[in-house]
Amino acid sequence: MSDLTLFLDLLSQPCRSVYIFAKANNIPFNYYEVLLFKGGQMSDDFGKVNPLRKVPALKDGDFTMGESTAMLQYLAQKYKTPDHWYPADLQKRARVDEYLAWQHTNTRPHAARVFWIKGMTPYLLGHEATPEKLNPALCEFNATMTTLQDTFLQNKQFLAGEEISIADLVAIVEIMQPSAVGVDVFEDKPKLSAWKERVVEAIGADLFNEAHATILKVKEMQNQPVPPELKERLKARLELFTR
Repeated sequence: MSDLTLFLDLLSQPCRSVYIFAKANNIPFNYYEVLLFKGGQMSDDFGKVNPLRKVPALKDGDFTMGESTAMLQYLAQKYKTPDHWYPADLQKRARVDEYLAWQHTNTRPHAARVFWIKGMTPYLLGHEATPEKLNPALCEFNATMTTLQDTFLQNKQFLAGEEISIADLVAIVEIMQPSAVGVDVFEDKPKLSAWKERVVEAIGADLFNEAHATILKVKEMQNQPVPPELKERLKARLELFTR
């Protein structure tokens, strides 16, 4: 049995990036499912692994950590994955790190905001999001996608060069979040659309689809009951995105 355990919920975009990376690189790990919508992150056992109570989390023997991008870097270096994922060359690695630093305040929050407003408003409040709430989020997200295409991708095959890296993996899982609630992410962005196809091909379509199967069925999941206490916490989070 592997000493490595990954604590994941594949509804979470950072969890998907870690899951895909480990599976694509044949890294042996134990899969511990933490169901966020059932409050699994609040258990005492999980709190011992990640006191911040966020997924993904990693336990490697006695070593524990959170934060998906740091986790990807750790796995790449420990398991000596192919160099293109996290290059040894200083400048190539810097390009990967550049995107990873940028996405924290751009791709990630802007994609998440669209997902929550468009996808979670009906689930939690019982009605569709109003244009006054949704349109600013969509404009912000579309501007981010334009920057992703024109500034980071440009005419390259992938975000940081001519081969896939963890930058592409981190980007695609975030972009799939608004896509799952019906947003045409790639409309009028042919370079970005072609990039997505290359990413899927590099990862493998079966693995990509496996990792995204749950999030792509998120509307079906909304028919399931949610504990009242958790629903109130989710409403509070939704309120943050609609301010």
